[in-house]
Amino acid sequence: MRALTVEEARQRAADLTVGSYLVAFDLTDPGDTFEVTSRIRFTAAGETSWVDVKPERLLSVELNGRSLDPESLADGRFPLEGLEAENELVIHAVQKYSVDGEGLVRSVDAADGRVYTYGMSSLESAPRYYPCFDQPDLKAPYTVTVKCPEDWVVLGNGAASQTAPGQWALAETKPLSTYFVAIAAGPFHLIRSEYDGIPLGLACRQSLKEPLEADAEDLFRSTRDAFDAYHRMFAQRYMFGEYWQVFVPDFNLGAMENPGCVTVSDDFLFRAQTTEAERSTRSRVLVHEMAHMWFGDLVTMKWWNDMWLNESFAEYMAHRVAEDATAYRGNWTDFAFVRKWWGMQTDQSSSTHPVAPDSLKDARQSLDDFDGISYAKGAAVLKQLAKYLGDDVFLKGVNAHLAAHEYGNADLAEFIAKLTEAGAEGLANWSEQWLRTSGLDTLTAERTATGVVLHRQSPDESRRPHTLTVGGYDDAGTPTIVELVLDGDTAEVALSNELAVIVPDAQDDTWVRIRLDATTLANLPAVLPKIADSTTRAVIWNAVRDATMNGDLDPRQALDLFVATVGSEDSDVAVESLVRWLLDRVLGGYLPYDESRGAVAEALEAKLVTVEPGSSLQLATARGLVATTNDADLLKGWLAGERTPSGLEVGQDLRWAIVLQLVRLDAFGAAEIDTELARDQSSEGVTHAARCRAALADGKEAAWARIMTDPEIGVRELLATAEGFWHPVQEAATAPYVARFFTDIAGTGDFRAGMVLMLTANRIVPKYAIDADLIGRAEALTKDSTVTSGIRRAVANYLDELRRAVEVRRRYS
Repeated sequence: MRALTVEEARQRAADLTVGSYLVAFDLTDPGDTFEVTSRIRFTAAGETSWVDVKPERLLSVELNGRSLDPESLADGRFPLEGLEAENELVIHAVQKYSVDGEGLVRSVDAADGRVYTYGMSSLESAPRYYPCFDQPDLKAPYTVTVKCPEDWVVLGNGAASQTAPGQWALAETKPLSTYFVAIAAGPFHLIRSEYDGIPLGLACRQSLKEPLEADAEDLFRSTRDAFDAYHRMFAQRYMFGEYWQVFVPDFNLGAMENPGCVTVSDDFLFRAQTTEAERSTRSRVLVHEMAHMWFGDLVTMKWWNDMWLNESFAEYMAHRVAEDATAYRGNWTDFAFVRKWWGMQTDQSSSTHPVAPDSLKDARQSLDDFDGISYAKGAAVLKQLAKYLGDDVFLKGVNAHLAAHEYGNADLAEFIAKLTEAGAEGLANWSEQWLRTSGLDTLTAERTATGVVLHRQSPDESRRPHTLTVGGYDDAGTPTIVELVLDGDTAEVALSNELAVIVPDAQDDTWVRIRLDATTLANLPAVLPKIADSTTRAVIWNAVRDATMNGDLDPRQALDLFVATVGSEDSDVAVESLVRWLLDRVLGGYLPYDESRGAVAEALEAKLVTVEPGSSLQLATARGLVATTNDADLLKGWLAGERTPSGLEVGQDLRWAIVLQLVRLDAFGAAEIDTELARDQSSEGVTHAARCRAALADGKEAAWARIMTDPEIGVRELLATAEGFWHPVQEAATAPYVARFFTDIAGTGDFRAGMVLMLTANRIVPKYAIDADLIGRAEALTKDSTVTSGIRRAVANYLDELRRAVEVRRRYS
């Protein structure tokens, strides 16, 4: 189906004003379809337009009392002719439930057979579950009714009330964009609370009742803390009535900011021991989605090119508020290790783009830009802006922006105008330098005869200013911190040239690449463990990872640094992030797997002896060891409760990680996977089992067929299957599928759509096949305009990394 272009959206926004929606859902059919009726009242300046609907069957269309021919529907658009000044449109359709995480998703819980549904309407998804004028700048109030099985409950954007057995009504909402209209219907377990006059609620599947009950106070505490923080920052209080956080299955994202009814992946309900980093991440996700109530929901972008402002603002606020107001600390360390590293890689890819790109992309292409730039780089840029302006000016401008455009839409120029009115100066130039360009400046610290000079190298002519710190550290790790504004290509830094380690942007205040000097690199194995600030350690590791990725540092030197320092690392975020990087990029990528794996496993096994029993750090270390060891007897012993480190809980998710590694080591087969699944007969167990079956040497063909041809597989099972497929220890088993990737992946665009398409492609690229002969095949695929853009973006990202890995191996072999 054709995608909406910005020109079409602008014209329709000029032609129509939507007054209200009345949407009635009938979910009583036990099959794979449901019925929906949309009654839309709107005014029109012209005589023609169209409405968006993507049904299984279009039953009837009525415009101002006139019946229209359902056969007129074409390409997801129903033409409207003979419009009057005031119009009422009624559309009745049979829609198909979704399995890909967009539209109205239907999920059957493997634990008990119960059925759950929820709506996900971002970007092009809304017409898959109700007829509408689908673009962000045609807002309107919604009134929703739902018919469903009598044992279900219904939640949504408006407060829900049961009007009869199996019948629910949702209160009329404030004006909403189509992309965050939501319902959740099923036999959910509910927990209610209240804070500061706001009704609060949590919901989940019945089979996850116990973990939700166990963590309810933690979830409510983060919610309360975030409301307090935002109410201090913003002039307007929360404005969308009740505030539900609904944990839903088979979600294709972390969460979605539907006003009054935030949907959250139920992967965030932990069935066993988990790390403090994971709990902190969950809290930050909730704080992120709440920030959207103001930036995104109250004031929404006019077109998708400005969606970065929604996401970047929420990303920045999530880390700021989580650090300042919640019980969790180390949020900026997590940002540096995880989110910023993601964004740095994206900004050096062939698909990089400005934070605020032009508006030429259509709605489908805009989906590709939900990436590390729109989230992490944008957040870093806003952090830099707030530091540059000061909080008084920054928040005064933000509040003026929210007040001027409440329940409406705005663009970047209007946001910059409000900041300027609040007292900011030079923002037009700042915006061009930071938001309209792509790439990173590179900072290096040079030790001169008399001191230290900071150098900036830019990839273009933008010459971005940087407000930052430079840290110097002696042999004991004692810091000397110098603050400065770098607005030229060089700057003198008041630091001794004899310091053991010198780190530009030591407190991670700006958006740059860093190249560490030779003396610093030589001293890192001894000094890095003594640097107390975990964010500075993250800055150093990002510099090391980036230099390795770009061939400026021997990957063996990076590996040796990990081995030398991981024993002293006290951050679970650091351990998990670095192990993930080693597994994704270094072991079997930049370095041959057999040559490099053993040192990592040995270092983690040694660390496991020293960490505090029962600690988050112990669990993070154990997970890393499970993923890197080749000691099958050790892993089997942990499953049997033998030789388990004191304090380590081998919970169900860790058990599955052990089973996966044993399968890869050819020590377990299909029978052992079935045995573990019999122990864990949950939807989570089914997902884990799919990952393990894809890892079977003799299970590759079945897994490949599911990924490449099965339109009915759910999101989590699909992604898990792709994740389990490739591994460097299985090179012989996976070799036949390297070539097949380039012939088969394009076909998945025929039966999948939206975010899951690129998510799957990203996971099933043959990332361990480091072969220069594949570059040409990947190039051809990225240039094939008949291939869906999300697949081409994933292949382009793979191609970037393939080129790097080939070059790193050539340079350091």
